[in-house]
Amino acid sequence: MTATTQTVREIALEHPSSIRVFEQFGIDYCCGGRKPLAEACTAGNLEIGAVIAALEAAEKGPRPEVEDWASKSLERLSSHIVTTHHAYIKRELPRLALLAEKVVNRHGSNHTELPVIAAKLAQLDEELTSHLAKEEAVLFPYMASLERALANGSAKPRNCFGTIANPIAMMTQEHDDAGRLIAEISNLSSHFTTPEDACPTYHAFFDGLREFEQDLHQHIHLENNILFPRAIELEQTAN
Repeated sequence: MTATTQTVREIALEHPSSIRVFEQFGIDYCCGGRKPLAEACTAGNLEIGAVIAALEAAEKGPRPEVEDWASKSLERLSSHIVTTHHAYIKRELPRLALLAEKVVNRHGSNHTELPVIAAKLAQLDEELTSHLAKEEAVLFPYMASLERALANGSAKPRNCFGTIANPIAMMTQEHDDAGRLIAEISNLSSHFTTPEDACPTYHAFFDGLREFEQDLHQHIHLENNILFPRAIELEQTAN
């Protein structure tokens, strides 16, 4: 099924069942997905044979219902991203911030990584809040209007940024920044492993961070690997 020279991104796009495997092994399939599988395994000190075996088992096993977003309209995909992943971020980050405050107050003196995690989480919150607003107010509506214009044979809509590749490059860089911050949080928390003296709130905080990381990776995968390349290609057909 999988050639070790294929990039992680290519495998994730061709075989959606691989995403859970990549999450299991801690392989980045969104921001860092342009690495060949062999290189990603080496970087993570992973046995490539074990990863390939898990990928093949996932491909042969029962498959959950997965939406084929590559065949859907840009408007439908961007709407899904907003109502599913953007809504999750807006709901979850305030909750995680409250948990972080409680855990730092209770355990921060004994676990000095906790205040650092809380600070990085606050930075992630600030950056993502701005990022989501730009996508929802400017980029996604323009994609939808461009798609409708081409479908109707109308003129390409006007914008303030030239080619759509310009804001997409900015959004992609911000994805990289968010991916780096959540990776730093993961490393600081020993990949969300709670210590023996952890209280229930501590467990809830790390469980929430783990789930947030998984959702963020899925979110960025949809944008970086499907939505953005298709939008650039669509604009090029309009020129």
